Amino acid sequence: MREVFIDPSPANFQAFKDLPRDTPINMLNLLLYRDLADYPEGHEHAGKGWSGRRAYAEYGVTSGPIFRRVGGQIIWRGTFETMVTGPEGERWHDAFIAHYPNAGAFFAMIKDPDYQKAVVNRTAALVDSRLVRFAPGEAGEGFG
Repeated sequence: MREVFIDPSPANFQAFKDLPRDTPINMLNLLLYRDLADYPEGHEHAGKGWSGRRAYAEYGVTSGPIFRRVGGQIIWRGTFETMVTGPEGERWHDAFIAHYPNAGAFFAMIKDPDYQKAVVNRTAALVDSRLVRFAPGEAGEGFG
């Protein structure tokens, strides 16, 4: 069984916080949805029978205004087809790259009280995920 990740570990989050906060960042998001969303008992969407994909769509609706307000934008989105290099059994449903003008904008988003309510949808939606920070680089015609 593969190890799964929904939220950052304390060590990973500290490493993220230790990096510069005033430079642009790109966040690679890899998403694997649950068949059936797993909301906490008593949540307004618990028992609706939503798929993980539907719960993630709700996360997009509820977190989108906050994401845009801090200057975030999706710069690339794709749907998984096959693993070329990597573990044979590893798969993802969707992936995207979210660009933030700086890491401070990301922190502002996750500290927003409305975002903290919205993120319940993300947690309910996903069985596994990856969130990887990159410094933006130059696009070009070659690999190097």
